[in-house]
Amino acid sequence: MYSQSALLLLASVVVASSDAFVIPGTFSRSASASTNRHTSGCSGSDTPSHCQTMTVLRSTVPSGTGFGGVASVQESEATESTTATAVADKEDDSSSSSSSDQQQSQQLESSNIPKELQEMSAQTVKELLVDLLPRMTGKADEFHKVENYINALEDKYEPVQTLQFLNMAMGGEWQLLFSTNRLGVPNTRLRLRELVQRVEPKANDGAVINVARWDLAEDGTVFDASGTFSVKCDYTINQGARMNIDLRDHVLELARGSKVPQDVQGLVGMLHGAMPSELFDPNELAMDTTYLDGDVRIVRLTGDRLEGVRNVFIRSGSVEVDPTKKEII
Repeated sequence: MYSQSALLLLASVVVASSDAFVIPGTFSRSASASTNRHTSGCSGSDTPSHCQTMTVLRSTVPSGTGFGGVASVQESEATESTTATAVADKEDDSSSSSSSDQQQSQQLESSNIPKELQEMSAQTVKELLVDLLPRMTGKADEFHKVENYINALEDKYEPVQTLQFLNMAMGGEWQLLFSTNRLGVPNTRLRLRELVQRVEPKANDGAVINVARWDLAEDGTVFDASGTFSVKCDYTINQGARMNIDLRDHVLELARGSKVPQDVQGLVGMLHGAMPSELFDPNELAMDTTYLDGDVRIVRLTGDRLEGVRNVFIRSGSVEVDPTKKEII
């Protein structure tokens, strides 16, 4: 069932019979074969509630303990300088508390990691994780293994010391392999071929673009429409390596030669149900990088919703994944 905010997003998708019909701040459609684009603006003062979407479910792995955000301070009847000082002090206290909670969480998770994984190198654990994820069949023991592998990698991870090296390491295109946020029942008319996240860092800010590559069989038999659905976001880094996300646009584009769907609203609804909600609507979320090397990236989500959700990405083209291998160590 859709949440009220998700329904507002879907209701904003209007397809008109004329060449172009635009609703400011929502989706627009042009029938021009040269564009074939549907765009939703969700930035600045025009950010509507439809940018807040429902929680989509994917797996049964426990979310774990996330990281807390920086608390704000509201001092009524205080001078600007006094308030600024109070905010700074509060942020320092919150940062210390968050760091302490994070250390306690890591110590707890470390104590629950099987001894054999604790004795393995990070490279070996990573290979076990990458080997298992494409072949999962939904069994409880598989999810338990994934949880142990992720916890072991996070426990062994030594964060990069400078923002420059972090930007170098996380920049590029990453394919989503796994999310602890569960998905619902897929629509048989939609084929989601790939979910990738493209990170474009600058200094202490940049862009994050989530891209879903899809095929659609609107009549239920022939997949004659295809394209991409891009969720374009900006991010800033203002606390360690935490990336604070702001949603900018949703863009639906058709591939060259694709049939134009008759029900664009329905297509967006199917994409909404097929994508993890942290990729469909990451607005006002933050991402903590809990493991990162040249091939694999693990992030934890934090915010008012989806607290503690973890995503596992693999750098596009860096590792050959074999979903047919049967042996699980």
